[in-house]
Amino acid sequence: MISASVTELIDQFAKLPGIGKKSAERLAYHVLRIHEQEAVALANAILAVKQNVHHCRQCYNLAEQDLCAICLDGRRRQDQLCVVEQPRDLFALEQAGVYEGLYHVLLGRIAPLENVGPDDLTIGALVERIRRGGITEVILATNPTLEGDGTALYVANCLQDFPLEITKLARGITTGSVLELSNREILADALTGRQKF
Repeated sequence: MISASVTELIDQFAKLPGIGKKSAERLAYHVLRIHEQEAVALANAILAVKQNVHHCRQCYNLAEQDLCAICLDGRRRQDQLCVVEQPRDLFALEQAGVYEGLYHVLLGRIAPLENVGPDDLTIGALVERIRRGGITEVILATNPTLEGDGTALYVANCLQDFPLEITKLARGITTGSVLELSNREILADALTGRQKF
């Protein structure tokens, strides 16, 4: 018989995406084996993330201040905006190391079957950001999926009356794939080979 505390820990780990029952058990038993200091450090790290991390006021990336580190970086191109679905997509593009502009995170994609519409995303904030001026190019870097392409098309239609260039990533990224799982070289090629939308 497993103790109630261990069972609860397994159940909590099993709620994490991509973690099945067996993986949850392995994680729980790992926590039991490590020193108490390490377990407390893990618990504190989880609490710190929940208490300190929020969405950037300007781009909706993850931040611990009002603005994220990218928005605060004055060395980045202020006239170029790369639109991504999630903060993890932004992270993947940053790992490619070729993009020097700013970002806007939509916090999802239009997915009617999941009851996610344009109003559930940060598209309105994106349009307001463009309306304030200074942006000359918007790069649509949504995932190359049906929903991602549909979201990119919707965003492009929302921005069509503004005097800016709308581009999209080159299709070195396989249709149906996810940006965060693409390697750095493919993402770098997709960014540098972007094309008009």
